[in-house]
Parts: sequence; C-alpha cells; structure tokens
Amino acid sequence: MLSSPVRLRPIRGALKAHDWLPIWCNLRSTGAGSASASNHSPSAILPAPSCARGRCLLLLLLLLLSDDLLKKTKAEGDSEEDESYNLTFCVVIDRRCDRAERRGVAVFGGRPSRHTPTMGSRRMDAPLLGLFLAHLATALEVPLDLLEGLPQPPTITHQSPKDYIIDPRENIIIHCEAKGKPHPSFSWTRNGTHFDIDEDPNVSMKPNSGTLVVDISRAKAEHYEFVYQCTARNKHGTAVSNNIVVQQSRSPLWSKEKVDPIVISEGRSLVLRCRPPAGLPPPIIFWMDNYFQRLPQSARVSQSLNGDLYFSNVLREDSRNDYICYARFPYTQTIQQKQPIIVKVLDLDAINDTMAAFYNDTDLFSEEPADERKPNFLLPSGPSSSKTVLRGQVLEMECIAEGLPTPKISWDKVSGDLPTKRTSFLHYEKTLRIVDVSESDAGEYRCSASNRLGSVHQTIRVTVKAAPYWISGAPRNLVLAPGESSVLTCRASGTPKPSVSWAMNGIPIENSPKDLSRKVEDDTIIFTDVQAGSSAVYQCNVSNDYGYLLSNAFVNVLSEPPRVLTPNHKVYQVIKNRQASIDCASFGSPIPKITWFKDSRSSTLDGDPYVLHDNGTLEIRTAQAHNSGKYTCVARNSLGNYENHIYLEVKEPTRILRQPEYKVVQLGRSAVFECKVKHDPSLIPTMTWLKDDGELPDDERLIVDSDSLTINDVSESDAGVYTCIMNTTLDHDSASAELTVVEATTPAVVYERPDPPTDLELTDQKKRSVQLTWIPGDEHNSPIHKFLIQYEDSLHHRGHWHNLTEVPGTRTTAHLKLSPYVHYTFRVLALNAVNFSRPSFPSRMVKTEPAAPDGNPTGVQGFGTEHDNLVISWKPLSGLQANGPGLHYKVMWRQKVVDSDWTTVTVANNSKFVVSGTPTFVPYELKVQAANDHGAGPEPAVAHGYSGEDLPVAAPDNVQAVMLNGSLAELHWDPVPAKSIRGHLKGYKVYYWKEHSLHKHHPHLVKSQILTFSGNHTRRMLPGLHPFSVYLFNVRVYNGKGEGPPSPDQQIVTPEGMPGAPSSLLVTNPNMDSLTLEWSPPHERNGHITGYTLRYQPVNNSNELGAVEELALPANETSLTLLNLKYGTRYKFYLNAITVRGAGPAISQEAVTVVDEGNTQTPHPIAPSPPRPPPPKARPVNPFGNVSSSFGEDGTLISWDYWGPEQNVYVEYIENSEGEEEWQKEPVNGTQNVMLRGLKGGLSYRVRLVAQGHHDQPLHRSDELLVSVPAVASRQVDIATQGWFIGLMCAIALLILILLIICFIQRNKGGKYPVKEKEDAHTDPEFQPMKDDDCTFGEYSSYPELSPG
Repeated sequence: MLSSPVRLRPIRGALKAHDWLPIWCNLRSTGAGSASASNHSPSAILPAPSCARGRCLLLLLLLLLSDDLLKKTKAEGDSEEDESYNLTFCVVIDRRCDRAERRGVAVFGGRPSRHTPTMGSRRMDAPLLGLFLAHLATALEVPLDLLEGLPQPPTITHQSPKDYIIDPRENIIIHCEAKGKPHPSFSWTRNGTHFDIDEDPNVSMKPNSGTLVVDISRAKAEHYEFVYQCTARNKHGTAVSNNIVVQQSRSPLWSKEKVDPIVISEGRSLVLRCRPPAGLPPPIIFWMDNYFQRLPQSARVSQSLNGDLYFSNVLREDSRNDYICYARFPYTQTIQQKQPIIVKVLDLDAINDTMAAFYNDTDLFSEEPADERKPNFLLPSGPSSSKTVLRGQVLEMECIAEGLPTPKISWDKVSGDLPTKRTSFLHYEKTLRIVDVSESDAGEYRCSASNRLGSVHQTIRVTVKAAPYWISGAPRNLVLAPGESSVLTCRASGTPKPSVSWAMNGIPIENSPKDLSRKVEDDTIIFTDVQAGSSAVYQCNVSNDYGYLLSNAFVNVLSEPPRVLTPNHKVYQVIKNRQASIDCASFGSPIPKITWFKDSRSSTLDGDPYVLHDNGTLEIRTAQAHNSGKYTCVARNSLGNYENHIYLEVKEPTRILRQPEYKVVQLGRSAVFECKVKHDPSLIPTMTWLKDDGELPDDERLIVDSDSLTINDVSESDAGVYTCIMNTTLDHDSASAELTVVEATTPAVVYERPDPPTDLELTDQKKRSVQLTWIPGDEHNSPIHKFLIQYEDSLHHRGHWHNLTEVPGTRTTAHLKLSPYVHYTFRVLALNAVNFSRPSFPSRMVKTEPAAPDGNPTGVQGFGTEHDNLVISWKPLSGLQANGPGLHYKVMWRQKVVDSDWTTVTVANNSKFVVSGTPTFVPYELKVQAANDHGAGPEPAVAHGYSGEDLPVAAPDNVQAVMLNGSLAELHWDPVPAKSIRGHLKGYKVYYWKEHSLHKHHPHLVKSQILTFSGNHTRRMLPGLHPFSVYLFNVRVYNGKGEGPPSPDQQIVTPEGMPGAPSSLLVTNPNMDSLTLEWSPPHERNGHITGYTLRYQPVNNSNELGAVEELALPANETSLTLLNLKYGTRYKFYLNAITVRGAGPAISQEAVTVVDEGNTQTPHPIAPSPPRPPPPKARPVNPFGNVSSSFGEDGTLISWDYWGPEQNVYVEYIENSEGEEEWQKEPVNGTQNVMLRGLKGGLSYRVRLVAQGHHDQPLHRSDELLVSVPAVASRQVDIATQGWFIGLMCAIALLILILLIICFIQRNKGGKYPVKEKEDAHTDPEFQPMKDDDCTFGEYSSYPELSPG
C-alpha cells in the first residue's frame, strides 16, 4: 500500500517532449493522503525546486515500477478497502543549487500498464506538457508506504460525510479511518466536548480503527443526533476529521384534514395544493389516481416544484374524484398519500339553457362562464422576484401562468445568454434548470407567458453565492530533509470571501508551541531551515457563511540513506532506432546523486550517445543493437550508497514486406490478399485482419492463413477495405487494400495496379544534379497517372525511403536536384486508378561531395531568463541541410551601441546558448551562422533581442485623482522613465481600497482591489467606487518580470450619492380603516438620510391603480399609522429614502384593510372567479421560506428553507391565546428543521423563525405559522398495521373456525337423538331460541302445528 509522501528529484535543463517518457507514470485512485485525499486528480504536477539560503527544495518525480514490484506490493497486504497507488517512484539530485537554470517538474497520470514496461510504446500528450509549465509551484504529496520503517504522521483516509443522515432502523456507523507509522490512536468529540465511549454501553469502536458503531436495539437513534469529530494521533502529529452532523431520516405522517370538493366553472384556473409533511430528506411529490396511474400533465396542467398541481384553465374532462397527492420519502422508501380531492367542472351555459324552461327563463347559476383572457402569472407572484443559489448546485426557476387559451412559456436571460450546455427546460418549458451553477449565472432572468390575447413578463433576479472551494487543490503533504525550506499553501475562494485559520495537531496555531522555522502569512505557512523532530500535522479551515473546508496536511522531516525503488534486474525492451530510457527511481534524504555504468563499469555513462537526466533517467536517443546489455545505477548521499542492475534489450522492428493490393474482382470469383511480415524472432507476433475497421464477418468463405486472406465466391457485401495488422508486445505495423466487386463479364476485364517500373538509369551526373530514366511496367487496363520518385540516404538514414519528387504519367525521365554529402539511391513507383505499384528495384548509388552549408538557422531570437543573462536560441538545420560532417554554429552577439565588437562562440549539438553576466535589459544584435568541416554558410542576417528583465525600481510620480461623479474617478500620473522600468513595459496597475465609509453605520474595511491597464497609459478611469466613502490608492508600473514599487498612497473622497431602497417594509395592525407601516433604513445609505417619501394608492379587483397619495416623512421616522382608509381595500405602498443627491429606488408592499364582518357573505359552493396573484410577501428581504409543520410520534416538526448569512437562528412559539405570555425559544443548531416536543395536544400555537445577526443589525423573522396540535396522543399509530392487532385478529379468526368445526360435527350427530327429546326441544313453535347443542336457530313459523293423521 502506497500512501506516505516521498520526494523525487527535478530535471535539469530544458526538455523536449520525448524527454518526458521516462517520467511518465500511471496511477490508480487513492484513499490515502489527507482529509481531502479524494480531491487528487489522476494527473498532477509536482513543483520546481527553489533556492533559499544556498539550498534547494527537494523535488519528487514519479517513475514507473515493474509488474514484479506491483505484485509484491499487492501480496504484502494491499486490500481492496484501502485503495492506494499501484505504482511508486522517486529520483534524486544533489541539494545544492549551483546553476540558476536548474528547474524541474514531474508529471504523472493515466492508468497502470498490464505488461512489461517498454520504451517504444511510451508517449506523453502535449496538453500534459503544457499543464506542468503552468504549475511550476504546485505543492507536493507522494505516497511513502512502500518505504518500510519510515515514520509518518497520521492521515485521515476515510470519514463519514459532513451532513450524515442515518436510517433510524439500523445501527449508526460513523466512519473514521486513518493511517500513519506508528498506527494512530483515535478519540472523538461530541458537540465540541470529549465523548467518552467507554461510558456509553451502546457505543463501540472498531479494532484498529476510529469508526464508531451505535447499537440502537437498546436506544433510540434520536438520542445520538449530535455533531461528532474524530481525532487520529501518533507521536508525529494529530489529524482531525470534519464536523459530522448526524441526523436521523424522518418520514412524518400526513396530518388529518378534511378536503372539501371543488366545484368550478369551465375555463377557470385552479391550483390543487399538496403540502406534504416535511421530512428529512424532503419527500418526492407526484400525483396519481385510485388505480396508481400518474395523472396526465401537459402545457395546461403541470406540477410545480413544491408539488402543487396547477391548471392554467380547466376543462370538463378534468372532472374526477381521485386527484391524490403522494409523497415518497426516499431514505426510508415509504409512501404516504393525501386524501383524494374531488373536482367537478361545470359547463354553466349548458346548465342554464336546460334549467331555463323550468324556472321561467331565470339563470340558476349567476356566475358568468370564463371568457378568453390574456395570461396572468400564478407562480411566482408580482412583477419580479429573487432567488439565491450556491455555486455548483442546481438552479431551478419556474413560471406558471393561467389564461385562455393556454399560455406558452419562454425564457431568456436579460443580462446575457443562457449557458446552453448546462441549461434544460422541464415541465413543458415552465421550469428553467441550470446545473453546476457558476458566478457567471448571476443576473436577471425573464420568463414570458403569451397567448393570442397578449403576454406578461416576470423578472427573476438570481444571486450566486459560493461555499469555500479549492483554487489549486487542498494543501499537500510535505517531506523535507533537515535544513530545508518549503511552503504549505491553503488557497480557496468563495462568496463572500472566506476566512482562513490554521491549527497544528488540532490546536489553533496561535496557541501551539512557538517555532522559529515556521511563519504564518494568511493562507500560507513558510518553513525555513526545518529541524529533525518538527514533524506535525497542520489543519487548514476555510469558511464563510455557506460552508467550510477542512484539510489536513503533514510536514514530515526525515534523514534517510539512499534507496533505489526501481526493481533490481528489471528488463527494458525497445525497438531499434527508437529512443530508450532506463529509469533509476530512488529515495533519500539528503537527496542522492545518481551515476550509471555499463557491463564492466570501466567508466561512467555521460556523453554521446547517452544523456543523463537530473531525475536519474539514462536516455539513449537512438537505440542500436550494441546498446543491449547490463546497466548499473548507483545512488549516493552522505549516509551511504545503493546500487541496482537493469537490463536493456534492443529488438528489430516489425515490418510488412509484402502489402495487400487493391483488387477488382467479379462476382463469384475468389480474392486473395497477401500480407508477409518480418519481425524480431524473440517477439511473439499476432496477425489480425479487419474489414472496414471492424471485425471480419463470421463466414466460412473467408479463410485466414499465416500471411494471407482468401475470400471465396465473392459477393457484393464483400466489397470494402481490408487491413492486416501485425502486433508484437513492443510495436506493430499495418497495411490496407480495397476490394471492388463488379458484375461478371465475358471476357472478364481485370483492373489491377501497374507493374513496377524497370531499368532505372542515371545519366548526366553533375555536382548538384542527375538525370533519372526508367521504363514503365504493365498498366493492367488502367492508365498511369503519375510516377513517384523516392531516395534513400545510406550515409545518414539507411533503410528509410523519402519522397523526392513526382512527374506526370506520360514522362519517363526526371531531372533531380541533389544535396551535398548524401549517398543517394533512387526508386520509382507508378500510380493508376487502382493503387501504387510496388517499388522498382533501386538504382545504383550516387555520392555527392561535402560542402559548406547553403543556409543559416532561422528563428533567431534573444531574451533573458534571469536579470543578468541573455539566451540566444534558433531553429537548427536538418541533417540534409548540413551539407557535410561536423555541423556546428557560430553564435555572435554585441550590445546595440556604436563601434562595439562582436563576441563569437561555437556551439554544436544544441539550439541555444546562454550568455551570463549581462547588464539588465540591454538591447543586443544577434547572428547565428551554420558551419561544418568544409566551411561556413553565408553571412547571417542580424536579429535583435534583449537581455533579462528585472523588477522596476521606480514608481509613477505626480499621481492624482479627479472625481467625475459619485462612483467614477479619473486617475493621472507621470510615466516611469524607461531606464527605471528595466524591462518591456507591460502597463500599470492601480491598487485601491476603501479605507472607511463616511457613515457611522458602515465602519467596515474592504480589502484592496487591482485594476490592470495594459500599455503605456498615464490617464485611466477608476469605476465602481462607493459613494460617501474614503478610498486610498497607489499606482505601480509592471514589466515582464513583475511589479515595481508603489507610488505614495493618495486619497479619494467620494461625494454623497442616492441611497439604496429601505431594507424592509412591513405592514402591521391592519384594521377596517387603518394600518401601520414599519420600515428599516437602507443598507446602502450612500450619505446622510434627509427623509423618506411614502406614496400609496388603492388597487381594485381588476388590478387597476387608483389615485396616488404622497407623504414626506422625517429621517428619524421608522413607522407610520395611516388612518381613514377604505375598508376591505387593497393598497400598494412605495417608500423611498432621500439624501442630498435625491431619492433612491423604492421598496413596495401591498396590504388589505380588514373587511367589515357585517358585510361578509357565505361563499357560494361554486368557486369564485380566478384570484389575482397574491401580493408579495410582507418582508421582501426575509431569508426564510416554505415554513411548514407536521406531526410525528415525538412532537411537532417545523421545517423551512433558509438562505440568509446569519448563523444564530432559532424558533419561537407561543400559545395562540389572548394572554400576555412570553415567546418560547428553541435553538436550531445549524439545521433547517426542529422537533418541538413541548406543545400540548388540543391547543393552537403561533410559530416563527428568527435570524439574529450583529448587534447593530435588525432581526429577521419569518411569517408566523399557526400550528394546531391534534388532541389525540402524540404517537399517531395506524392500528391496522400494528403487529399485536394483527396477531389478535388472527387468534380470534382461528377460534371462530374451531367453534364452527365443532358445531358442524355436533349437527351431524343430531340424527341419533330420541324423537321424544327432539319434541321436548320444540315446545313453543312461536319462539325458538338458539340451541345449545348445535349452535343453530329454530325456524320461526306463523302456522299452527299439524299432527299426523
């Protein structure tokens, strides 16, 4: 099992894509690491080392292990439960940073190979290579379990989820697994205090584990609903789990209620309420009939997200008596149903016409039938609404409209486009669903409902918040040697911005023992010159109002001798002429140095043809047969050395010598495709044939031999492309040919590819050209289109043929241009409509003499990687462009000043040169000239470049700010002199922050923000400033290296602005002719509030607005009682706050004065006309919603939705009476439901939710909920489902059956009784009671008894 971190060594110098082959590594998922181990991706990037106080950080590099080690690791106890890495790895370098360009990265990813590792089949994707370049400073964590005996602090490997819902019918299992060396011990806290498991007989802990098991056979699950946290510790540190909130699932019974039948006229809108009991988790709602068939839904009839059934308009076929709402509780898999709802839809016109004849033409029903009408929203109400959603969750918004004809719903985003890939429309376009919500999804959305009479619109403002999430992954474990330095980073984001706190071994870091080698800076801990014995586990806690992240990461300080992890006697196999890489994965602290030897160990392997990488890998760029043999790698550090033996075998490549050819075959004839192959005799080949890239048909007409495919009795279905593939364990080769099937003709016309050209002849040879002629072969009924001429360079690339030129099929001669220093051999191929011919026999060899290069390298450029160097790079010449042996380059440079001399160096086998000790950011002229043993190329062109940049040393002067309006400032500054920039000017950055608000109610500070302006600008706008505030800002210039110093801080004082809307507007104490308004000042005052403006107007039943009344109110007023209002009238109120800049936006509210009870009438049994949409909730900023109640066995369950930021939430309840009792409080503890156990049966209570923020913020209260507690016992039991009742009924039924059997037996014995006894038993013919002996009744008769005779 591989779990503890190890370190690998970096790679020195610039690497090409193929350099990464030896460090390619495949991993399987891990359950190891830290509390965030599940966040490990299958691909990761390891960081580069950095120099600090003359030391390098150790860098770990993952390398592949062989199957032997994998099998050994599995045999030594790798269990399925502990999923761990199948591979391990490590290579090392020396600790000293003696070269500035020393940088390294390592990449690992993919899946483990099931066969012996080979060089020929290893590749690295370009995206992965780009990925590591972008993450040179990524933190490091590598498993260590393979290295036996190494100490390891604890690591949490498995734990229960943060919100843990349990089944109350089963034992509670709270998981906590951890690993470490020595194995950790475990302890628990419950609600923040120590939980003594030994004192609770129902709780036990699994052996060698921290997992708790609660036996609920002797206790109730609800007695264990607490917040738990697990701690794992050994002598090297302490790791802690998340807070695990344990709650039992609940499926409360549906409260009993009487459901009155609904009678409604055709065309009206209708809503059938479901309102199921609140469960945990919430139930799934669906509507069915008595036969358990789902009720049909359509654009006219649909179910809302809360489960209610909406009818945009009703039809006569909607009449039925079995509208039943079902609630399925997913955790316990129980289903409950509401009482059936009866709906009767009347056609009033038909009824009135029928009844008119009987009632003197008088309408029985006075209500008018529904006319066609434009749409009106049933859900949501009002012209606009708002919704808050968390990042990563699912956003669902719905709009349901009534109208006749049925309205059509459409959606669009006002502030942008809908994310098409994440958006779907449900419930007949009434629900807009966006998955994996991001910050870009915030804004205004509009739903429209339209029919032919008009349309209406609803605006929904969506706010996206975010619980904390990792930016670059959770903190990763560190393994350091004594004296080294590193950093532990905990970088996360969220909305609002989360706070970061650190702990060491479970104790807040500010309370931990002081350590001079450790420095905490916000989200980073910096370790400098660590010492032995300072290993520990650090906890990072990132939290905001919507959640938290807790991650453990250990720092393990080790001092270890070298170990080579690559298995001893490992065998590498590679195909000839391909790259070979031999790995030497090692571990040690300090980091060991790697050296290689071959066979006799006469000298180290360093230099052509070998390349030794800093990661310990030995590379052979082009493997040949003589490179086969035994290799030895030796790892050394100050504590010892270790060696390993590895074998390399170079194999011959697999080649198809005779390829299948294109064939045109008549129906009924046979077709034969040949495929003759040459391969290394030690490799086992496998021949496979495909047809059209798929398997061959299972047909006995197709015969596969070792080197051919025969198709007998060809049919039309046999036409297609046939491919032969020859596979070995290291490589493969393939070739394809097409089969065309034609009708049989007499005589048959056969179309085949041409025969190869013959008689190749070379004439008129010159220094740089030669004439080639040939004779075409047979065309086989298809004219030759062209000839392809190829050449082989036996001097540089023997065995490889390259295309040289093409000539038309009518020509048999070609004039060929030649390059110097090449040994040419030519061949010709002919092409007709079928295919290319086989190649001709090669011509004689033509050797050209060496010469100086004809050209110079291209792409010459100069740049600096450090402040004191210049890197000159170019695109090298190819082998054919070298024109002779000994190719090298003359690299020349000089500063771009008058009369300066050129400096020249000669570089071979490289495409760059680093000039050290240069001045910072100085322009240079550059030249690179190609040369070989026969001379130099032409005079090269001059290129231009600059030496390395350094940070700017000056800040902009004369920085000023001018306010243009309350939120926009114009900034000015003088440009920084070019000499002070010391690099390419990229632009300027403005750092600004709000120091404080000028209003006493907003004293909080805002962290600095950055505006970046690219280019050489000295005047820019600063938008988005908050009115009535004091800002500070400074300006910095930046170049390619980074930012310069800041300018002196300047102050911006923003003027007053218009205020925001009042934060709340409540309507209280509504009477017949008066009501009271209460409000709170705006959150965004933006100045001194000078007063308020209140406007209000009546709203009639047609939603028409009446005359507007306006009142001016003083600034210190927060309530007002309006008198002399009309009774039973709806009013709409608008309230604005005012500053010297004017009035801000208004908050609106609606309320209805109380109707005079003397004027009330008994409602008609037929439903009234469709109601207008309900007014907005009394508290637009109310963070509570969907407050509901249900009754269970143990009390009344209150459930709600909550999206506010306040943490202190509680429930208040009071008896619904005229007494002056105090509200009772019940804490919530972070959940969204609570069980009230103190409510008395038969009484009614008023219940509300309260959220309390800071002391200077108002309380948020939900609307009051009236709860009537049933007078029956709190434990609602369906007697028909109880076991004792069923048993009793079965016993009674069995007893009755036994009595009936006895009676039946006795009745059959009655014929043996004397006649006299029977007559005595019937003395009274008028009254015959039940007989004792046979349990039957005598017959009743009104006739006199007749005697015989």
